[in-house]
Amino acid sequence: MSAKNTNEYVNGDIKNVWHHLMLHQGNAPMIAVEGKGLYLKDLNGKEYLDATSGGVWCVNVGYGRDRIANAAAEQMKKLPFYAASCGSQPAIDFSEKLLSHMPGLSRVYISSSGSEANEKAFKMVRQISQLKHGGKKYKIIYRDRDYHGTTISTLSACGQEERREQYGPFTPGFVEFPACLAYRSPYPEGTKNLGEKFARELEAVVLKEGPDTVGAVILEPITAGGGIIVPPEGYYETISEICKKYGILIIMDEVVCGLGRTGKWFGYQHFNIQPDIVTMAKGVASAYMPISCTVTTEEVFAALQDTTDKLSYFRDISTFGGCLAAPAAALENIKIIEEESLLDNVVAMGDYLQQGLQELLSHSNVGDVRGKGLLQGIEFVADKASKKPLEEEKVIAVCGAMAKRGVLVGRTNRSFVGRNNIVNVAPAYIVTKDQIDIILKALRESITEVLG
Repeated sequence: MSAKNTNEYVNGDIKNVWHHLMLHQGNAPMIAVEGKGLYLKDLNGKEYLDATSGGVWCVNVGYGRDRIANAAAEQMKKLPFYAASCGSQPAIDFSEKLLSHMPGLSRVYISSSGSEANEKAFKMVRQISQLKHGGKKYKIIYRDRDYHGTTISTLSACGQEERREQYGPFTPGFVEFPACLAYRSPYPEGTKNLGEKFARELEAVVLKEGPDTVGAVILEPITAGGGIIVPPEGYYETISEICKKYGILIIMDEVVCGLGRTGKWFGYQHFNIQPDIVTMAKGVASAYMPISCTVTTEEVFAALQDTTDKLSYFRDISTFGGCLAAPAAALENIKIIEEESLLDNVVAMGDYLQQGLQELLSHSNVGDVRGKGLLQGIEFVADKASKKPLEEEKVIAVCGAMAKRGVLVGRTNRSFVGRNNIVNVAPAYIVTKDQIDIILKALRESITEVLG
């Protein structure tokens, strides 16, 4: 135990630590020190019910899981690391278990972050373009409001303008197509086949760019940080049809949705679509260890196994993809989800949570409630008739009022110009009805306090 007192920690934080997504302004944010289940305790001893699964949707089986910690510790004592150019028992066991939940996919490339997993996918697409299409089929289409990472190339595929601001110029060859948010649909209310109409907007972009230049499309199965957007019925069937027609690879970014967040092992499994590449990170080991995966079909793997040229294979390495405690922890995480039937709880508690959130629609500033499983969002508006987004400062105040009540929720944060108006609720898979009731009570009281 450190000999530092509370003030020394606060001063050390202000003086030395550069936080993610935070402007210090001379104040230290909450300093977390301990967690158990869904509960988090800060340096001052205040306890919070964490409805964010670690702030960014990743501590999916809850805090204090000795099984995962022990699995990682035992592996580190046995062998902490060897470069992933070599085989390892933890990577083999984990990959086999992971693929048992991913029919149609057969190869697992391990790295250490979601951004890195998506970079691998982009490199695969670009290299296949060189090997199979004379370098022409290199463009990657991404969707407005989706987010794929924090590196320059993943920001090049980012549909959130405030995330991109001041970081250009970006990697060429990335092209955007429109989001599929039914609440803000450009089509008349009651439009039939709305999902198909949204999906055809992808085809319009492909045709404009030239199908022979488009190698892949990358999508979050359910948009997470961009506003908790569940695509309308028929959307993914049409996306799949378009991609097959023009020979376009489908990359599913499951960094948030993957490993059970939506009630199935992967978000895309709610829809009639078979991806060529699936990326994942946050929940792979419930954030007990940093690990990400780029999972592919055998066809994608085979396309990068050309032995006629010494450079015609996937020449990529991730140093910390060789940290063996990570797949050991990830394997234990999957076993916990299986043995405790946590996906069933995600479905049941997700339904209960959404039912409670739907009751908020009677409030004049709650425009929409949407989500799937334990990935739920509330869109706040200044006026229901115009759907004008509520000012970001008021949304921040709602979240602050909840924190004062001991409940932590998330929100769209420095993502859009004038559209950071969605609060998200995404507790760990072990959440109970009583805990959801606490979240809903704090939310109702906070909305009344801030918005009347």
